[in-house]
Amino acid sequence: MRERASRTTAFGLSAALTRAAVAALRAKAPGGRERWERKNYAGRTVELYAGPAAALAAAVGAGRVSPAAGAAVAVAGVCGAYDDVAGVGDSRRGFRAHLGALRGGEVTSGAVKLVGMSAAGLVAGAMLKERPLDKLLAGVVIAGAAHFVNLVDVRPGRAAAAVLALGAPGLLRPGHGGALAAGAMGAAAAVLPDDLGERAMIGDTGAHALGAALGAAVVAGNGRAGLVAHAAAVVAAAVYGDKVSEVARGVGAP
Repeated sequence: MRERASRTTAFGLSAALTRAAVAALRAKAPGGRERWERKNYAGRTVELYAGPAAALAAAVGAGRVSPAAGAAVAVAGVCGAYDDVAGVGDSRRGFRAHLGALRGGEVTSGAVKLVGMSAAGLVAGAMLKERPLDKLLAGVVIAGAAHFVNLVDVRPGRAAAAVLALGAPGLLRPGHGGALAAGAMGAAAAVLPDDLGERAMIGDTGAHALGAALGAAVVAGNGRAGLVAHAAAVVAAAVYGDKVSEVARGVGAP
């Protein structure tokens, strides 16, 4: 009962912080309102406040449970924000495209993001787990989950909905895993209505931060077998990322 109340509180605080951060950013609009607007896939103008707000709330929520997890989520959000700013106009998606560019001598914003998130995931994994193999697997899960959530963020609400759906089973696990899942889900729930309504988008900033928080919850709630299964899943999603992204975009749909 105490754990359930704690997770409800974590969910509520994360959602409230996200909404408060969105309101504060909208009121100030640092750098001008034009900087906080983008055209979505349908050509509609949407706001970008939800991404940084969700990233902040997810990092704070994760940090309350584990400083290492909070730091990883924050770095993932910063890496996503860099790609949101520096990667405008770059249509390449998936790690293979960016690694291919890197082999050709071009350092893309996606490559910088990939390296930064991988490093943050590995450092957090090393602090969350004790055995060397578990540390490595944990790093793969955290970075891979961040990448996966970003992959599915190609239509309104899909990334936030994925975090809610994938995080829900974690609420049933004892210990830190449930609290971490609740924090990620609270932030996702707060941005979902505006995202679905095509009034806002979370961008790479929000998608990567929420994904990293979800990955940290998986790491905290699983032993070796669970880590292996989840690491295999996120690696498979990354390897076939272009195909996953194409399906999520609904290629051929009107």
